[in-house]
Amino acid sequence: MPLDFTLTPEQEDIKALAHEFAEKEIRPVAAHYDETEEFPWPVLKKAHEVGLTPVAVMPETYGGGGLDMISNMLIAEELHWGCAGIAVAITGTGLAATAILAMGNEAQKKKYIGDFCNAKSPVVGAMGLTEPGTGSDAMAIATTAKKVDGGYILNGTKQFITNGGIADLHVIFANTDPSSGAAGIAGFVVEKGNKGLSMGRKEKKLGVRASHTAQVILQDCFVPTENRLGGEPGDPDAGPGALGALQMLEYSRPAVAAGSIGIARAAYEYALDYAQQRVAFGKPIIKHEGIGFKLAEMAINIDAARLLTWRAGWMAMHGVPYARGEGSMAKLFSGDVAMRVTVDAVQVLGGYGYVKEYPVERFMRDAKIYQIWEGTAEIQRLVISRYILGERRAMARPKLVREDPEPQRHAAAG
Repeated sequence: MPLDFTLTPEQEDIKALAHEFAEKEIRPVAAHYDETEEFPWPVLKKAHEVGLTPVAVMPETYGGGGLDMISNMLIAEELHWGCAGIAVAITGTGLAATAILAMGNEAQKKKYIGDFCNAKSPVVGAMGLTEPGTGSDAMAIATTAKKVDGGYILNGTKQFITNGGIADLHVIFANTDPSSGAAGIAGFVVEKGNKGLSMGRKEKKLGVRASHTAQVILQDCFVPTENRLGGEPGDPDAGPGALGALQMLEYSRPAVAAGSIGIARAAYEYALDYAQQRVAFGKPIIKHEGIGFKLAEMAINIDAARLLTWRAGWMAMHGVPYARGEGSMAKLFSGDVAMRVTVDAVQVLGGYGYVKEYPVERFMRDAKIYQIWEGTAEIQRLVISRYILGERRAMARPKLVREDPEPQRHAAAG
């Protein structure tokens, strides 16, 4: 396939739809939800109605929209351009769905992905991996899953969980056998109404404040055997266990990177507009090299981040393994760019950038988490270094792109 930097007509339409939704439905209420830290249920419901939730990219086999990886990233960028916190509230369910798709057997995929796709109102998912004592060391899980008649008893605490405690469905990672190391890690679906799962402390956050982040407490939480993702070890259709968790994190990185780019682009565009209107020493401040060069660097880095991210998405679509940590490269670089660009946007606005009347301070607060969650910047550098040293091998991945005839294409808009 020749090198191509264009989008298909379908992708252009999806991008336009997501941008219009962000402009009309997200931006007008972004400051309110950032201030109140309320969950934006009305916006989530509207996103579900127009097809901008993770259901859009779930497989058509189970009732989803079947959109490709690049389309998913286009949606993520535009929604984050609107507001990162609201975007996370809309897209956070995708983590649970990705875990089920990566680890579940066919019956589980039909049941749970079907539930996400076929509901008239949004079905909210949460993924519980991080714990109070385990963040970057994701396989050092202390939550236990004890085998009992008919299922498992889960005990432990999950930390910093998006949609934690309010979700209709939690995917919880627990250790079935601490002596087996990573091989003992399994994923379990805990459905709403299970009395053994409760919400702990809801976090008050620096940024992405419209999203819900809380502890999830599992206390003698009984989960039936059929809710173990991939079934029991030795089953004919047994899932990949801990490997599935790692695959899930790799799959999620391009979309997380795209979200970072959306934040950076929002800050850059606001600063660019301001710099063309603000006059100092007799001319717009963008005409002063100190500001003009800063904005030029922003534009360069945003485009570079998007190219890394689209490459990672393209590779995932076509089943090309991340042989040099390309997913981590995209996530790392985009997160760092978002932080630099938003800090510089505050600087361009000067005192106005520091007050809540202007949105760039919110963009800066929102950007920080993208250097932390879904694998910290330090962990991404560690992953990349191990790939290039030959200490880590790329995992094989299925081809995600649809085998359609080559469509007519449009030039991609920046």
